[in-house]
Amino acid sequence: MSKIVIAFISSFALFAFYQPAQKKDNVLSASEKKAGWKLLFDGKSTEGWRTYQNQSDNSWEVTDGELYCKKDGATKRADLITDDEYSSFELQLDWKVGKGANSGVLYHVQETHRASYETGPEYQLIDDLGYPEKLEDWQKSGADYAMHPPLKTASKPAGEYNHARIVVNGSHVQHWLNGIKTADFYAWAPEWEKLKKEGKWKDYPDYGVAKSGYIALQDHGGGIWFKNIKIKKL
Repeated sequence: MSKIVIAFISSFALFAFYQPAQKKDNVLSASEKKAGWKLLFDGKSTEGWRTYQNQSDNSWEVTDGELYCKKDGATKRADLITDDEYSSFELQLDWKVGKGANSGVLYHVQETHRASYETGPEYQLIDDLGYPEKLEDWQKSGADYAMHPPLKTASKPAGEYNHARIVVNGSHVQHWLNGIKTADFYAWAPEWEKLKKEGKWKDYPDYGVAKSGYIALQDHGGGIWFKNIKIKKL
């Protein structure tokens, strides 16, 4: 074997050795645990979650380390909500949609109405490019749904995973999508109240009122996958 080939093999081996190990899905690192992060999805079950108002459903399943809301074959649909309630927090998760799919992550949800969106503000998740109807800006991924359109377009095409981050610190709320800030506002401020009274939520008096509540994953017809769901109280 020539010296050139041996040198190439040695260089390749060193390169492979020094590459960082790929982080496993649905696992917290020691530093994350120390920082106060809590894993909300273990990749194996829906432990820590239940359906909104304990409704019966057959739309959610766990497959290959992913929490999947089925698009086909479901006859009973319901949102999933956390067992615990949260007020100020940072939530991070990875999500992807199938073609034409629509969903959302809601927070401060109360079980006092027919649907979770009647109380909980929503971080919008949708197939921005392949949705079959024309989308208004306030309907696009990363938006504070029906309130604040995304500051920038940041979603990936259907079938590719996105990283979402929601930070709620008192009244200050930020949405991040794939490392890009898509919303930054203050709940209950005059501007927020004006948007509520003049928009979609004018007929929903309890929308956004609660300062603590459940995290919800919306079943809006399925076709959505989640993984690496974690939360830290602030």
